[in-house]
Amino acid sequence: VACRFARWYDGSTMEATTIESDISLASAPDPEIEAMLAAGVHIGHSRSRRHPAMAPFLWGTRSNIDIIDVTRTRQKLAEALAFLRDAAKKNQLILFVGTRPSARALLLATAEELGCPYVNGRWIGGTITNFRMITKRVEILETLEQEQASGAFEKYTKKERLRKEEEQLRLRQNFDGLRRLRRLPDAMVIIGIGHDDLALREAKRMNIPVVALVDTNIDPTAVNYPIPSSDDARSAISYMLERMKAAIREGRLAGEAEASRATGGTEGGSTAQAGATSND
Repeated sequence: VACRFARWYDGSTMEATTIESDISLASAPDPEIEAMLAAGVHIGHSRSRRHPAMAPFLWGTRSNIDIIDVTRTRQKLAEALAFLRDAAKKNQLILFVGTRPSARALLLATAEELGCPYVNGRWIGGTITNFRMITKRVEILETLEQEQASGAFEKYTKKERLRKEEEQLRLRQNFDGLRRLRRLPDAMVIIGIGHDDLALREAKRMNIPVVALVDTNIDPTAVNYPIPSSDDARSAISYMLERMKAAIREGRLAGEAEASRATGGTEGGSTAQAGATSND
């Protein structure tokens, strides 16, 4: 399906009257556009499920399937990546959220590589709005793990050990990715706000900016940095997460370089001042 839509985009079978967005079909191939098409970023839902606010981001409809205008995706993605790059440069805390099955493993791998907190299981109500409760649950989990590792479980009866192990497993399933969330996040990345609408509502309530993939059935105005894209296809999710990961790493490197220059300048100034004092 992706290949067929890609050929339509290239203009081999598309007629001008079907174009809903301002796309130039005669332009030279663009590597970024081609990568998005290959990943299936442009494939939306059926036309009957279209959210009216997504109309400006659509290119057309084929076989009753809405096609996302990837030139608009590129534009909005650039804005989102610039935000994430700047957040990482400032050493801000970014929380990744993606609980739908197609996103879980990909999001876990990305968050672990970046050392960011994440939620890829069930979003627990109050994760953001009742942060103190979440912190206590993480503390209980870590205490149980320390007890088990030290052999302290052996002093309990078999029934008590089983109960503690079950509690530990339950807590790990719900809160394992939140160990690094020692304070409220400065930003959130949500893969599918249609699926994780509770996470979005809590973020908005706490005024936390959100970067999110918005499919054709989603309201893009609900997000600070919407990225028009399929939020179902694993290949599309993988592509977007890779771009975000690269931007965050770039931002961190830029922040470290800036901090290093500032430290070097301070030390240089101190040395020069000491030399002047010595000469006096």
